[in-house]
Amino acid sequence: MSDIYLWQPSAPLDNLRRRATLLADIRRFFSERQVLEMEVPILSRRATSDPHIDSITADCSGVPAFLATSPEFGLKRLLAAGMGDCYYLGKAFRNGEAGGRHNPEFTMLEWYRVGWDDHRLMIEVGEFLSWVLNISRVCSYSYRALFLKFLDIDPHRASLEELKAVVARVLELSFEPADRDECLDLLMSHHIEPNMDSSGERGITLVYDFPASQAALARVEHDELGAPVARRFEAYVAGMELANGYWELIDAAEQQRRFEADQKYRAEHGKPVNPYEERLVEALAAGMPTCAGVALGVDRLLMLACEAERIDEVIAFPIERA
Repeated sequence: MSDIYLWQPSAPLDNLRRRATLLADIRRFFSERQVLEMEVPILSRRATSDPHIDSITADCSGVPAFLATSPEFGLKRLLAAGMGDCYYLGKAFRNGEAGGRHNPEFTMLEWYRVGWDDHRLMIEVGEFLSWVLNISRVCSYSYRALFLKFLDIDPHRASLEELKAVVARVLELSFEPADRDECLDLLMSHHIEPNMDSSGERGITLVYDFPASQAALARVEHDELGAPVARRFEAYVAGMELANGYWELIDAAEQQRRFEADQKYRAEHGKPVNPYEERLVEALAAGMPTCAGVALGVDRLLMLACEAERIDEVIAFPIERA
């Protein structure tokens, strides 16, 4: 398209009207459940330490600053201060994310429920998605059950060599995966996710008890077979990941250890090592209540609601037109 047309929104106006309705509906959903909307900074002097996510850097009066990759740290600091059930609905930013399902600037919904665990929050996520998308079929699987169903292998007990053999059998790659997590991620994203709705009936799939190595900021406990698992879940519709939830880690010392491990990984892999959010560690040490939280991509949710193929069909001005 000629640059002369780039002033126009990329999304059809009907989809943008649908976005406005969706945002209002989300706020009504949480208002009816007495969950309060909170504002937290989207510009901070701290960056994410997650090895798989990169912050966008800004300059704030000569001091390096970073656009928030999620509202998580701010909301958790509010929880530690005693705010109670709360949510954020607004912008988040991630560097290097662009494509059919990604834009560096995107809309995120994140909410926290005090006193809940991941399984109780999974129920509410299922209710929320069923209501927005008018879908009645909701299925829950453990991470192990999915791998057994689609690949006949236990992801928690299989050796690296066994996982590599499965990858070689079901995927055509030009490289060999480096470790267990890369094998598992490839098998999940390239084989299991595309086949989740193989029945032809669109449904909501909730996956829980991920490998402990993928815990991020979730608790780690042992499952019924004695394997250490991350108490987190993901929600999918039509093979598209929509939400990522945790039974939140509240151990300050463990949080500090994970931050330091992230920073070490980033340094060893040539990724930027920026100041991390030590104030979250201080908040946990002060006493954050037991809670569960989930982050959900609103743009992807709208893609499903509008039956859109690309994210630029539901965003007025993606990065190419911003």
